[in-house]
Amino acid sequence: MSVEHPVRLALGLLVVVAFALLYDRLQRRATSRDLAYSNVAFFADAAKPRAWIPRALQALWIVALGGLVLAVARPHLTIPVPARDGNVFIAIDTSGSMASTDVVPTRAQAAKAAARAFITESPPGTRIGILSFSGVAGVVAPLNADRQAVAAALDDVPLPNGATAIGDALKLAAQLLPSRGHRVVILITDGVNNAGTDPTEMAQWLGAHHIPVYTVGIGTPNGGLIPGTNEEATIDEDALRSYAQVSGGAYARAENATQLRDALARLGRITSLQSKAVDASLGFAIAGGLGMLIAFLAGFGLGRYP
Repeated sequence: MSVEHPVRLALGLLVVVAFALLYDRLQRRATSRDLAYSNVAFFADAAKPRAWIPRALQALWIVALGGLVLAVARPHLTIPVPARDGNVFIAIDTSGSMASTDVVPTRAQAAKAAARAFITESPPGTRIGILSFSGVAGVVAPLNADRQAVAAALDDVPLPNGATAIGDALKLAAQLLPSRGHRVVILITDGVNNAGTDPTEMAQWLGAHHIPVYTVGIGTPNGGLIPGTNEEATIDEDALRSYAQVSGGAYARAENATQLRDALARLGRITSLQSKAVDASLGFAIAGGLGMLIAFLAGFGLGRYP
């Protein structure tokens, strides 16, 4: 939380402290007066179970006054709100290792199904594009707010074949995303980069330009053989965590198609949100006013006036 007028806040806090001290002094005087004109033993015995009441009323008055002070200082709360200018590129690995069947039916088919889940969960108005990459990166579908059109374009994602150029995919996304607005890259891959641009450098560049990369690693710990070869399909989780960390995104691991689909659906919901500072003055003012009203009515009903 931040405040627009810190001087007002400082002065208001002094008022709250002064009020607390004055309230405490008046309560002590009232108690002394009651003791002076009461049967002391009876009064002490009767009042003991309710000794917390004046303290509770005092605390409520202080909290309520604090709310009004915050309202005057114009507080702003940073909260997640739907992004109206959201732009997301889904980059899908189509290298040879994505033909592995350790994720049923294959890593590649599971990735396409998960991308559909992402598109479905994204709110209307979000512009989504599809990239594919193996030895080179290419555009499958440009940014488009028509979710049905983008989902249909997934049928054009190439079959698994070739090397893995993660850096080239990130570079292409950086070139095609608009220069401003809420921008995100979703990277679905096994994370074993072996061609093209350095992905760490590109992830750092994206992070410096406020474009987070959310990486989703697909594959089981034991991996499997790439069909038609003797090469093992592995997964480089450390690299994927690194790309996400340096860009301000997050990493998720998926060992089966269900986990992958759930991860992408979750990203579809959260990547369409952006942090925004919202003026909370009215809320604090209402809360402070209600608090004072409750404190007054409670004190009046209990015969204790602030």
